[in-house]
Amino acid sequence: MAVAAVTSAVGTTEFPVGGDVGWRIPATNETELYNVWASRRRFHIGDSLRFRYKNDSVAVVKKWGFYHCDPSSPIAFFNDGDSLINLDNAGTMYFISGNSDRCKEGEKMMVEVIGSDLGSFFPPSIASPPESPYSAAAPSPSHFSGYGGSPANSPRYSSSNSAIRFPVSVSVIAFIVGLGLISLAIFGYLVSLNSHLLFLLSSTIPLSLQIFK
Repeated sequence: MAVAAVTSAVGTTEFPVGGDVGWRIPATNETELYNVWASRRRFHIGDSLRFRYKNDSVAVVKKWGFYHCDPSSPIAFFNDGDSLINLDNAGTMYFISGNSDRCKEGEKMMVEVIGSDLGSFFPPSIASPPESPYSAAAPSPSHFSGYGGSPANSPRYSSSNSAIRFPVSVSVIAFIVGLGLISLAIFGYLVSLNSHLLFLLSSTIPLSLQIFK
């Protein structure tokens, strides 16, 4: 089994891509062969990848070219059968066969290169391909939040809103109750006043009659 060749003098590692398999079209049931191989290794700036192949090629491409197997505008291209590619920058690098048909059959690989200041490594996730740069931009899901959109985009009433409405409701009720109490007090006062008037009238009428006699 082939192992990575380590150059201890400078602390860099040369990785033979695919190990004993090399760079070729994967079997039907292992189309993610090279991405799985890469995800199990840690690549640092200064390391290198050794591609060995026959009647084939290697193209370093951008993300869009990787997902669409498009080698027409490569960053770099090799077809010498034994290519050594240095990993000079941190980030994700994309490699595909220079033959788009071979690429579509799984001969492609993404590699995450770790910078010297990173202490941990998270393998790149094999996500869905990016949209074509020529496709129309899709509307944001938030545009449809008012028409049966997702709960995350739907309007909600927060507890702070409830806290604001609750004192307002209490204030209205207190105002109505206070107004009722004032009305009852006025009504009681009028009843009392009416009683005094009746008493005065009942007292003055007999007195008036005596005067006229």
